[in-house]
Amino acid sequence: MNSNAPRLVLLAGQGEPTNIAYHALRTFLPPCAVMIEQPVPRSRFLKNRARKLGWPTVFGQVLFSTLMLPHLRKASAPRRQEILREFSMEIGPISEEIVTHVDSVNDGSSIDTLKQFKPDLVLLCGTRIVARRVLESVPATFINIHAGITPLYRGVHGAYWALVQQQPDACGVTVHLVDPGIDTGSILAHDLIHPSSSDTFATYPLLQLGAGLRLLKEVIQRLSAGERWKIDPPYGKSALWSHPTLRQYLKYRKQLGVK
Repeated sequence: MNSNAPRLVLLAGQGEPTNIAYHALRTFLPPCAVMIEQPVPRSRFLKNRARKLGWPTVFGQVLFSTLMLPHLRKASAPRRQEILREFSMEIGPISEEIVTHVDSVNDGSSIDTLKQFKPDLVLLCGTRIVARRVLESVPATFINIHAGITPLYRGVHGAYWALVQQQPDACGVTVHLVDPGIDTGSILAHDLIHPSSSDTFATYPLLQLGAGLRLLKEVIQRLSAGERWKIDPPYGKSALWSHPTLRQYLKYRKQLGVK
């Protein structure tokens, strides 16, 4: 790596998307460190969501995740392998030699660790919302790959909801700067995905990650060269989306053919 290259930290949650992002970064800007936070305990996660959406909605989301999603993942396995090959994505584990485990991206130890690594760039991948005190703890640019076209599809599963809303021209991915809001930072790049008839709820995020990582390389190169820019958001109402309930999924699959 060029000695003048920016120092990059990958600040991430546990899981396959983090592994894929790390191996992709290694091809053009290897991270100097990977910080991985522990997942929020499921009971706390569900309680927090219920405060926002209500228990009936959360119960429907749990039914979707436990009854429908495993079936979709199994049925989509061949298509998933096609996507991994198409984008040359590697899913192998990250060497523990480069990983620092933290309880939360927002606790004091995370701030101390970031200060220790002195990054110029911090890439988020699958973390909880990052607090302002963390974003301001180091003089680094925080960026994120969001699985949706912001600000129309903030939150989660932006491609699925764009298809449900019959907006294929808003079915895609965003690379944006990170601020204390939920996917509200300045937009650096957008790209669309074009799901095939073989794609489902289980493969849309993988398509988005592949497209997003391609965008990321160009974004990092421009940021490293000292460029500062943002692009105008698409026309439409900013909205925050959550997981579908089982009833919603079955309804939209039957009525609209969105899988």
